[in-house]
Amino acid sequence: MSAVQATLPLEFNRPTRVVHDWADAGGTGFEIGWDHAQHRLTPPVMHLQPGCPVRQGWEAGRIVFGPRTRHATPHVRKWLQLRLSAWQRSRAFCTLQVTPALLRRICVPMCPIVREPLTHGTGGPLDASVDRVNNDAGYAAGNLAVMSVRANGAKAHYMWDDAMNFVRQIEAGALGAIDGLSRNEGPLPSSLTAAGGGPGCGPDLGALTTAQWARLAVLMSYATPLPHAVAAALPMLVLPPPRLRLLNAVQCLQALLTLQFTREGYTQRIAALAELMPCPTTRDALRGLMHTLLARRIAAGFSADATALRRALEDLWADPLVLRRWQRLALALTETQCERVVREAMRRGLAERAVRWLPRELATEGWALESRGYVSPSHGQSTATVERVEAASRPVELAA
Repeated sequence: MSAVQATLPLEFNRPTRVVHDWADAGGTGFEIGWDHAQHRLTPPVMHLQPGCPVRQGWEAGRIVFGPRTRHATPHVRKWLQLRLSAWQRSRAFCTLQVTPALLRRICVPMCPIVREPLTHGTGGPLDASVDRVNNDAGYAAGNLAVMSVRANGAKAHYMWDDAMNFVRQIEAGALGAIDGLSRNEGPLPSSLTAAGGGPGCGPDLGALTTAQWARLAVLMSYATPLPHAVAAALPMLVLPPPRLRLLNAVQCLQALLTLQFTREGYTQRIAALAELMPCPTTRDALRGLMHTLLARRIAAGFSADATALRRALEDLWADPLVLRRWQRLALALTETQCERVVREAMRRGLAERAVRWLPRELATEGWALESRGYVSPSHGQSTATVERVEAASRPVELAA
């Protein structure tokens, strides 16, 4: 008997260890694990180590929910994946704004950057991915867009002016190996070689073509506060995706004018928009721009397919004449005048019904701009909500 007792592990004589450590209860990692359990999903293996807050929340959730779990849709899985990734990198994630429902609304069938149909779950470069448009802001409503894994990987941690700098490097022959890739993309406006000026040097400029880098730069500029003159110099090479918030008033006006051609009756609306201009000079400039856009739009042909229509409208802005006439109008207006014109156009029903105004503070709430998108140690994760505001100060949100 004594011999048997001598072989027993000494740990058997110790008090039972507490399985659940509730020290992180209510913390972000704990909540992520809890939501995994609520949808009967297992967190990644790396987060199942003892003492990990995600595991603690997951184990606690399994005890509470048992078999009473919710169905995990693809958007729920993406939502949990984004939250886990943001938590690992201490990135701000606005949990009351960014929901599976929002991720469903921002889905698009085509990558806005590489212009190829998006796939799902194949592990390939065209799989759909969700990322922040402005890398210096957190995961929040208005700062998220769906694009391909290829475009997202090229975007990495860069800013809009970094992407514009890559365009200049390619055009200058810094990466001649991809010239053949961009040959069929068409000419780029000359202003792209002058706007921006980021100091970055991409690790793989060949990941995207010249035109694709340009579209990526323009997309990121929408969610980046820019000086009026800088934003006015950019062509609308990519239309704003669903639910994206445009922070620059002049680009709001640019989108409003371009989207006039997506529905019938644009001739009457163009005449009404001209009457909103503050002076005869800007009125004539708007008419000249819209006549040029209309001529190019007719030459491109009409299509009932929404994706083809968006691509045709984007391609109009690669015309140097269109850009010159836009800059003539945009630079003759101030930022306040651009905002006033768009707000009045919305009031009179001259804009898309899906477009709405938000005050600047409300539109960027949860973005964590003051900490460049990172979680503030003193405030933790942002959970601010966004209310609907029909008439307030900029920016505008182009919603699906």
